[in-house]
Amino acid sequence: MFTLAEVASLNDIQPTYRILKPWWDVFMDYLAVVMLMVAIFAGTMQLTKDQVVCLPVLQSTVNSKAQPSTSGKADFTTVETTTGQGEEASMRTVSFGSTPTVTPDVPLSRATSSQYPPTESGQELKKEQKDSSGRKTNLDFQQYVFINQMCYHLALPWYSKYFPYLVLIHTIILIVSSNFWFKYPKTCSKIEHFVSILGKCFESPWTTKALSETACEDSEENKQRLTGAQSLPKYVSTSSDEGSPSASTPMITKSGFKFSADKPMIEVPSVTILDKKDGEQAKALFEKVRKFRAHVEDSDLIYKLYVGQTIIKTFKFIFILCYTANFVNTISFEHICNPKVEHLIGYTQFECTHNMAYMLKKLLISYISLICVYGFICLYTLFWLFRIPLKEYSFEKVREESSFSDIPDVKNDFAFLLHMVDQYDQLYSKRFGVFLSEVSENKLREISLNHEWTFEKLRQHVSRNAQDKQELHLFMQSGVPDAVFDLTDLDVLKLELIPEAKIPAKISQMTNLQELHLCHCPAKVEQTAFSFLRDHLRCLYVKFTDVAEIPAWVYLLKNLRELYLIGNLNSENNKMIGLESLRELRHLKILHVKSNLTKIPPNITDVAPHLTKLVIHNDGTKLVVLNSLKKMMNVAELELQNCELERIPHAIFSLSNLQELDLKSNSIRTIEEVISFQHLKRLTCLKLWHNKIVNIPSSITHVKNLESLYLSNNKLESLPAAVFSLQKLRCLDVSHNSITVIPVEIGLLQNLQHFHITENKVDILPKQLFKCVKLRTLSLGQNSITSIPDKIGQLLQLTHLELKGNLIDRLPATLGQCQLLRKSGLVVEDHLFDTLPLEVKEVLNQDTSIPFANGI
Repeated sequence: MFTLAEVASLNDIQPTYRILKPWWDVFMDYLAVVMLMVAIFAGTMQLTKDQVVCLPVLQSTVNSKAQPSTSGKADFTTVETTTGQGEEASMRTVSFGSTPTVTPDVPLSRATSSQYPPTESGQELKKEQKDSSGRKTNLDFQQYVFINQMCYHLALPWYSKYFPYLVLIHTIILIVSSNFWFKYPKTCSKIEHFVSILGKCFESPWTTKALSETACEDSEENKQRLTGAQSLPKYVSTSSDEGSPSASTPMITKSGFKFSADKPMIEVPSVTILDKKDGEQAKALFEKVRKFRAHVEDSDLIYKLYVGQTIIKTFKFIFILCYTANFVNTISFEHICNPKVEHLIGYTQFECTHNMAYMLKKLLISYISLICVYGFICLYTLFWLFRIPLKEYSFEKVREESSFSDIPDVKNDFAFLLHMVDQYDQLYSKRFGVFLSEVSENKLREISLNHEWTFEKLRQHVSRNAQDKQELHLFMQSGVPDAVFDLTDLDVLKLELIPEAKIPAKISQMTNLQELHLCHCPAKVEQTAFSFLRDHLRCLYVKFTDVAEIPAWVYLLKNLRELYLIGNLNSENNKMIGLESLRELRHLKILHVKSNLTKIPPNITDVAPHLTKLVIHNDGTKLVVLNSLKKMMNVAELELQNCELERIPHAIFSLSNLQELDLKSNSIRTIEEVISFQHLKRLTCLKLWHNKIVNIPSSITHVKNLESLYLSNNKLESLPAAVFSLQKLRCLDVSHNSITVIPVEIGLLQNLQHFHITENKVDILPKQLFKCVKLRTLSLGQNSITSIPDKIGQLLQLTHLELKGNLIDRLPATLGQCQLLRKSGLVVEDHLFDTLPLEVKEVLNQDTSIPFANGI
């Protein structure tokens, strides 16, 4: 038989699982233990004391109407038991009629007087037995043992014999059913993970500190609400309310934070100061919770398994109750037995007593009572399971009690596990919800970030850019440290790959800030911060992947001068470029769009009258519709790069104020339309580089005001004389072509200061080139030039001379007459430099002691 210790392991669930066992499961476990004790007690009693005692029923009693046989002789056997003082009985054979029978050796008066009167035949029998001799066999005891065993199996109801074993089997099945979801491999792994995470979240220092911070914020908010103190902000916008964000504009409304002159910032409560170890553990918990939720929410196996095992227990209860009720009355103390061994014993019927009947009946009634209680609890469990949707869990109450209003509702197995935890203690789910909130995670990141990035550390990262402005670049941080806004002398702030960037009211302290970069950083701003940026920000760079990442408040910065948009603006999203329209950007002068446009977005025309510079850099996508350019009457600089243009757009010829045109990296083959540039009286710079232009039309001479002409990286083979009729030309770049000859007409360009003809096929330098005495830059590298004329000494203003990659064998000594030329501006091979006289070298090397001599 099983011992209690051996069976108790079936219900030995880990103590940590107690949080997932509601009161009914715990109560049913106790009931199962009691039923197990009943089974063990009944089984022990049955093994040790269970027996049946049977006595024969006389035949005359059984059949009182029976008649003697025709021969007048009674044919039956009487068996009685006596015990001597030595507990031994003598056996003798007594013959009634013709049948010999074994009877105990008792006094004749006891053996016969109770049934038959003494007769003559009896006396003869006594005489025969007295004369007979034999051996004692104790067969009377063996007969009774035999009958008891026979009647135990024949007369005793089966339920009386197997009741303890049935109770044991039923109890084990109920215990297994109650704990199957803890042991099943598909569910136990998730449950173990959940219990582990839940315990860590409950005990995490961040949970306490986050809730404490919430309490501090609530008390601060209530204090301000009660006092009604309205402190003046440190920065008060001098502009009108026009241009302020609408209700749909995503602004941060921070209830517990008020920026004022008297109180520039609220001190962080001491409870929010986490050490590094606690912060890292909390971050790891946020990641674990996020992954566990994604893993568990996609199925409802745990819920189905729990419902299934509850239904099985309910059916088990009904089954036990139904068949047990029929056997209660069968358990009786007295039983009639007909073993059908008359040929061995001589009796056909026996009356037996079962000594365990009363005990078994009491135990059975107790067992039925326990099963009824167990069944009612199962029915209640089913009622609970189907009364509310357990596959959905809402943190609405937690959201109301805390500041974490973004705690999401969960579903499926995740929701069911939380419902089960609530039956144990609702405080678990409340503290667990802290790790489901993005606001909580962001607060943790903010605290860790502020702890790591102090004012002194940020000051070390401030550098000066090419424009000699103080610049701070923050890359891939969890947020913007508060200490950034204490750098009041900062000019440029770059935020890159900071998805949770928030700009608080403290930015109004940064009075020198005029340039802001948001690279993949959809920053949110508070109302006061927006007012400051609206009036002070002059330059904004926004780099994005999708147009929806552009913060809506960008389109409301009415004092913005320069806007740079870099990202995907395909044809489907073009109409979205102005989420709030660019109409409010009344002072916008420069618009730079680097994208994949197929047409100029219509919303750009909202600010077209104000624009002075428009730059569109495509990624090779063909720009087709350009009619919108006609509305940009004030545009002075226009760049259309990498737009797959095949000709100069006619819409450009309407821009009467155009001064600089850049059509770099297109597919322009011919520029016959250049004659129309004569109407653009202010055009001074024309950049047609990196195209496929074969020749320059003579009509270019009509563009008389042209000062810079860039034709590098084309397919030119010659330079027409018309180019050299542009008397105002100061810069001519024809590098990376196939030009073989520099025309002698180049001497007509008396104002030429920069001439680039690098990487062509020029072999001879005309003497007329050196009549351009204003030349400061002369690039002749990567050609086939064999010699440099001595007249190069006439170029007194020359500061940069490139000769590398030619066939020159020596340099003229007249280079020493170029007063502004230094060795740093002379690009030649080292061995050619060594051919110069020593005094010329000394002149050219003077830049080592006068480093800024050529910077005049």
